[in-house]
Amino acid sequence: MIELKEYRGHIRNWRQLCEELGIDSSLPRAEREKAIIVKACEKWGTEVADHLYGMFAFAVENDGEIFCVRDHFGTKPFYYYETADGRLLYGTTIRRIIEQEGFVKELNEKMLQIYMTLTYVAGEDTFFKGVKKLMPGHYLVHKNGQTKITRYWHPEFHPDESKSLEDWADEIHTTIQNIFPEVKEDDETAESFLSGGVDSSYVLAMSDAQVTDSCGYDDERFDESGLAKQTADILGRKNNRCKITPEQYFDIVPYVMYNMEQPLGDASAIVFAIACKATAEHTKLCYSGEGADEFFGGYNMYRNAERYGDNLKTFYVGNTNIMKEEEKQRILKHYDPNYLPIDLVKYIYDETEGLDPLSKMSDVDIQIWLEGDIYLNVDKMSEAAGLEIRMPLTDRRVFDIASRMPSRFKVNEEQNKVAFRTAASKVLPDEIAFRKKLGFIVPIRIWLADERYNADVRAKFNSDMAAKFFDLDEINAIFADYIGGNSDNWRKIWTIYTFLVWYEEYFVKR
Repeated sequence: MIELKEYRGHIRNWRQLCEELGIDSSLPRAEREKAIIVKACEKWGTEVADHLYGMFAFAVENDGEIFCVRDHFGTKPFYYYETADGRLLYGTTIRRIIEQEGFVKELNEKMLQIYMTLTYVAGEDTFFKGVKKLMPGHYLVHKNGQTKITRYWHPEFHPDESKSLEDWADEIHTTIQNIFPEVKEDDETAESFLSGGVDSSYVLAMSDAQVTDSCGYDDERFDESGLAKQTADILGRKNNRCKITPEQYFDIVPYVMYNMEQPLGDASAIVFAIACKATAEHTKLCYSGEGADEFFGGYNMYRNAERYGDNLKTFYVGNTNIMKEEEKQRILKHYDPNYLPIDLVKYIYDETEGLDPLSKMSDVDIQIWLEGDIYLNVDKMSEAAGLEIRMPLTDRRVFDIASRMPSRFKVNEEQNKVAFRTAASKVLPDEIAFRKKLGFIVPIRIWLADERYNADVRAKFNSDMAAKFFDLDEINAIFADYIGGNSDNWRKIWTIYTFLVWYEEYFVKR
């Protein structure tokens, strides 16, 4: 008999599945989704994920066999670990695995080389030796001490030249209209995260959320909350603004690294954690707009895709690439020249051979960056705050459109996300739909140089703990260069610092 052992997520097509699988649709959500997963596994076996829309990671056991699945894009995390005596420990959190008998806690120091380039933990390995991620679009079967991993889905691109820009915009808009009734149930009330950008604005316009949540700063150069408030006013929704101070930002870093379970050098993750905690004070459900940038060509660097051409496969490892190998070799005490970030994406370049450069860049970001940074951040910080986040734009049906759309409808010389913005303009004024992408900007590059806030960073850069991993003279030279005016170095400093905070949380304090 199949028994559900672990589950995180939200199944969107539950109404259809209840009908197809003979499940009482009036059951409370937790009972209903448990019944759906069990019955779906009985009916479809290892092909179960093909029938589910939404966000999910789960494990079932049946007669000594363990079957684990992670959704197509990796919106929910899933980890596993094989003990010395052949047992499989697993869970949607690493802490769940750490607590179990047979787990041996050791640092996987090699991961630091990947981390210092990407600022996040990419690929299936983690910073805990032996703990692996079940990657997006994969399932695992463990039986008689043997573990087998199978990839059931990966992004594919098949450009269709027969449609116009308006055709693509219509298809995007209609598809999102069809998805929205599945994202929330009638008895649920959701709020919506809102920045100054088109993604969150489009999600808000398509939703029934009456309240929006935004972050802001005293420094107007970094503050998008005014634009968010304008959007909320235009759409007739209320706007809550959470003003973030530098003290608040630095104070919460240990909380973030502990709950993230892996170090994450994305400075916006700290802001997101504060936003989740503030939002959870007045709702338990919130929408967010992740996915559209990677699917539809949202990043400004994508406009350089054609210029990069076939060179991409020699250097493009995703959205962030902050340290070259020579620099890491100088900085790290234990450097392995055979452990390179580019090796993580070789299989993606093999799969995308013959495609245009933008499709290749998108594919790398969908498979590596979304899973390792964006979705991890959304999941871990919302979970820690007791908030559930649903991402309507992350959906196979939305990606299906992007996978068929020629790249010229994604980016051109003037604009990114061309077709997506055109779709959004059906419900948003043009000044919002076609607003230039700002990114999730944080004043950390200024705060980090301020003596009032950087004491812990300085202390960690000169600690015995740091000396285990880094040449202290080298990392302090980077810091001095930054303080001296080279503000581009802030990312390097932040990446080293977040690793040290995380290491202290998991290997010093505990």
